[in-house]
Amino acid sequence: MLRVANLHAFYGKSHVLHGVDFEVAPGEIVALLGRNGSGRSTTAKALLGLVDTTGDVRWEGASLRGLPPYAIARRGLGYVPESRDVFPRLTVRQNLVLGCKPGASRASSEAGIERMIALFPRLGERRDTEAGVLSGGEQQMLALARTLMGEPRLLVIDEPTEGLAPQVVAHVARALVALRERGIGVLLIEQKLTIALEIAQRCLVMGHGQIVFEGTPDALRGDARVRREWLEV
Repeated sequence: MLRVANLHAFYGKSHVLHGVDFEVAPGEIVALLGRNGSGRSTTAKALLGLVDTTGDVRWEGASLRGLPPYAIARRGLGYVPESRDVFPRLTVRQNLVLGCKPGASRASSEAGIERMIALFPRLGERRDTEAGVLSGGEQQMLALARTLMGEPRLLVIDEPTEGLAPQVVAHVARALVALRERGIGVLLIEQKLTIALEIAQRCLVMGHGQIVFEGTPDALRGDARVRREWLEV
């Protein structure tokens, strides 16, 4: 599905990613782990064409190099940034409608909203509430649901559990597993090991803009050196 090879990323003259390689298959959750500043969020932005890059990013065999972010999204990549970025003066329902594919019919939009409410029942209770007054957990659910309204086949989600209560973290984790079971690939960018080791099939650990470990959750649990050197604070 997604294949990344020798990916380098830059902010002006600052060289952040140094030859990153990985893949994400359909229906697979891959956790991208690492400390703050390791390059995880930059990796997400590089995939979506939001930073300057060299190297190769291929989606279903076709290169994404040079495409604008909206064109990448229309090919089936969804992105939920760490900042969540809901529209605060619009209601939950209006935010969801904005996530629909261009040209979607009213019936299709309504069906999508109902699917999102089934996945996140709390959004149904708050559907006519302005997004700006939602709790942090509700805003995270809304940001995720709005992205899913575009029917992505790969979801890139950055720090979805940051600052959330444990019960909300569990709900987000269940939602990601449900997506995996529907054949949607997930690149989960996380700092917390708990959720990643629980739901991911593979773990990637980043350090200094490179992948320093790739393996199963069990392999990462058993590698004290990697956890100590690249993950533990």
